[in-house]
Amino acid sequence: MHFSDNLISWYKQNKRDLPWRNTTNPYKIWLSEIILQQTRVNQGLSYYYKFIEHYPTVNDLATASEQDVLKLWQGLGYYSRARNLHATAKVITKEYKGIFPNDYNSILSLKGIGEYTAAAIASFAYQLPYPVVDGNVFRVLARIYGIDTPIDTLVGKKTFYTLANQLINKKQAALHNQAIMEFGALVCTPKNPDCENCVFNNSCAALANKQVDLLPVKSKKIKQTNRYFNYLIIENNHSETFIAERKNSDIWKGLYDFPLIETLEKISSFTELSKQTTFQQLLPNSTTLILNKVSSETKHILSHQKIYATFWHITTNKTNHLETDFTKINSSSINNYPLPKLIENYVKSF
Repeated sequence: MHFSDNLISWYKQNKRDLPWRNTTNPYKIWLSEIILQQTRVNQGLSYYYKFIEHYPTVNDLATASEQDVLKLWQGLGYYSRARNLHATAKVITKEYKGIFPNDYNSILSLKGIGEYTAAAIASFAYQLPYPVVDGNVFRVLARIYGIDTPIDTLVGKKTFYTLANQLINKKQAALHNQAIMEFGALVCTPKNPDCENCVFNNSCAALANKQVDLLPVKSKKIKQTNRYFNYLIIENNHSETFIAERKNSDIWKGLYDFPLIETLEKISSFTELSKQTTFQQLLPNSTTLILNKVSSETKHILSHQKIYATFWHITTNKTNHLETDFTKINSSSINNYPLPKLIENYVKSF
């Protein structure tokens, strides 16, 4: 228990005062964990407060519209988290009568909740002794115990989970789990860890063997694909424009964007753009077009994709045919809709 004792002692002296640490309410703990899955604490904090204000209970979240939930989530990215959050709130309200389940397997069965999140909720809300194993925990254990098994393999995941399960203080599961995650976030950081002030610096294998920068090990590198987006901001003479909800399995499902022409490479001129088949379907030759403005190219980086976006501002005399596939709105009301960060940032400029 020496490892856990040291960890908990450090945590009590150094922990950050975060709102989800001052509650055993499983709804609030679940909400914080979903927000923080792909988000830093300093960014996620304001979203946590917004969600608690708008949806103080799981029932409030369940009865909200998906569009409202996505709008509140706007800017956090990885929008499937918000859709799963909303779907699971409905399940808890309907199947569990609004009471969050209190056993690990039931929690794990909920949509959008994996082993890590289930362990976090089970331990923080109910003191159940399930170890959390996230990126911070992988890093701490890999360095202290000198484990070079890749963390993104089945063998690696099993190795780290087994060790984490052996180390957890079963009588203080919540404290132990909070402590190891906080230690990874504040001391044993990915870059420039504070080894000099680390409570484990006398027993850390990575420090002793000069492997701190080499651990943990990943076997695969994320490949990023380049995509070229040409957004058409089409306006009529009444300052109305057109947007559509993204409904396929691509990025940003449930969010709204402008008519889009995706190309294999950058489009360098309006003449080149107008030759695209999709352009001719959206704006046939019978329409009168005026190109008012072309934006500079904007790069938007996602985990697996780099998007290079250009916005083409066009005025046309005929737009009735667009109303079949697009929603016509007043240009000034676009911020009422949930938007991808790329679109949100651009529309701030006009």
